[in-house]
Amino acid sequence: MGELVYMGVVISGVVVLLSWVFRVVYWVWWRSKKLEKCLREQGINGHPYRLLFGDLKENMILNKEARSKPMNLSHDIVPRVIPLVHQTIKNYGKKSVIWIGPTPRVNVMDPELIREILSNKFGHFTKPKPNPLAKLLATGLANYEGEKWAKHRRIINPAFHLEKLKRMLPAFRKSCGKMVSRWEKLVLVEGSCELDVWPELQNLAGDVISRTAFGSSYEEGRRIFQLQNEQALLFMQVIQSVYIPGLRFLPTKRNNRMKEIDREVQSLLRGIINKREKAMKAREDGNDDLLGLLIESNMKDIQKHGNKKNVGLSIEEVIEECKLFYFAGQETTAVLLVWTIIVLSMHPNWQLRAREEVLQVFGNNKPDFDGLSHLKIVTMIIYEVLRLYPPAVFLTRFTYKNMQLREISLPPGVQLSVPTILIHHDRQLWGEDAQEFKPERFSEGVSKATKNQVSFFPFGWGPRICIGQNFAMTEAKIALAMILQSFSFGLSPSYAHAPCTVVTLRPQYGAQVILHKL
Repeated sequence: MGELVYMGVVISGVVVLLSWVFRVVYWVWWRSKKLEKCLREQGINGHPYRLLFGDLKENMILNKEARSKPMNLSHDIVPRVIPLVHQTIKNYGKKSVIWIGPTPRVNVMDPELIREILSNKFGHFTKPKPNPLAKLLATGLANYEGEKWAKHRRIINPAFHLEKLKRMLPAFRKSCGKMVSRWEKLVLVEGSCELDVWPELQNLAGDVISRTAFGSSYEEGRRIFQLQNEQALLFMQVIQSVYIPGLRFLPTKRNNRMKEIDREVQSLLRGIINKREKAMKAREDGNDDLLGLLIESNMKDIQKHGNKKNVGLSIEEVIEECKLFYFAGQETTAVLLVWTIIVLSMHPNWQLRAREEVLQVFGNNKPDFDGLSHLKIVTMIIYEVLRLYPPAVFLTRFTYKNMQLREISLPPGVQLSVPTILIHHDRQLWGEDAQEFKPERFSEGVSKATKNQVSFFPFGWGPRICIGQNFAMTEAKIALAMILQSFSFGLSPSYAHAPCTVVTLRPQYGAQVILHKL
């Protein structure tokens, strides 16, 4: 009897082991080869699939080589920023594929197909499931789908209305004023100085998001900004390596540090939120910042819908949205501003035109909300910078079932990549001068510049367009106006042009400029 039990246990163990081996082999080989065959039959080519790693090793080699030295001073940055995608499209055409480990990622560059993917009328093209460690950086609205996304969008939307943004104007100006005053002290003696504006603008954006998101809890907010910045660097290391299920549970130095940062951020945010909720219920605190507006909107949603399912946000969900405010709000504006300063340093004629407009609209007074809408040249410049240097260089979607995209049949398990930076630089869409800085192309607005095609989407497009777009544009215009009122600037001889991606598009070696006091 004992032998039979023993044999039964052994057989069960072998069956479980064989089942596990079969699933692994299917995941890393058969499934991928089957998808590869399906794509090749439709003329979607790329490097042959290589076991487990796909194109990841080559991607790491090309990225390392691209980042080993700066490039010439030009806006033709695609070969340096996404060398693998650039090379693949050059060799295999605009309809091509790269392999992110065992998952195929199909490049889509046709504006009509992009419209279908991003409009997502039927929810067929979903966001890829993020790496489990991504949650430690930020999740929230940007990562949700279906009803959960709709609920979060409904509750968060009121916090980003233009009328609410007007209330945040004093916070924008206070943060920008602090930075301008610090710069004025630096140039006081000589009348000019060299300054790396990249960390300055990162601090400015962190300062703004701390004030506008958390108001009275501003100092605690600054600590969150520092922690989130460190988390972003660690997360980039994670996504550049092959995803292996279960690896996140190992007590590696990186995993431990990411979890440690997350615990501290969660603790800080939970304390801020609890304190604010109590103060609001006791009518001791206002709701002029993003957190207050979010809590107010959440309370109204709960009151309106009562005890129904899928109503209101839990404190954990509010924490995740706050993490996202922090990361997306700080990061997007900082990179937009740094590239604008760099580009205007490269094109002093446009810097002069922007300054003349700012002085004509505001004189030496602090920018006001109504005046921002009269900054036509500044807006054209910002759009053109966003075209050439989009914060996110590509958008991804995922097929969870068989999908038809015009003439292309896509099986489940395929990633779709919309390479924003490549579309923004495409000569067929923008003309032979696509790599040149020409803000005048936006003189009659975005629709005219794009000929109503989906070829310009620095904040995404369709129903999932970035909810903080107006926030970022308002902050960027105020900061740029206040800088132009006080300084002229040009590139320092020590500046090295080296755009690279660390979640967003950043200057690898900083942004050294020579500041001159006006």
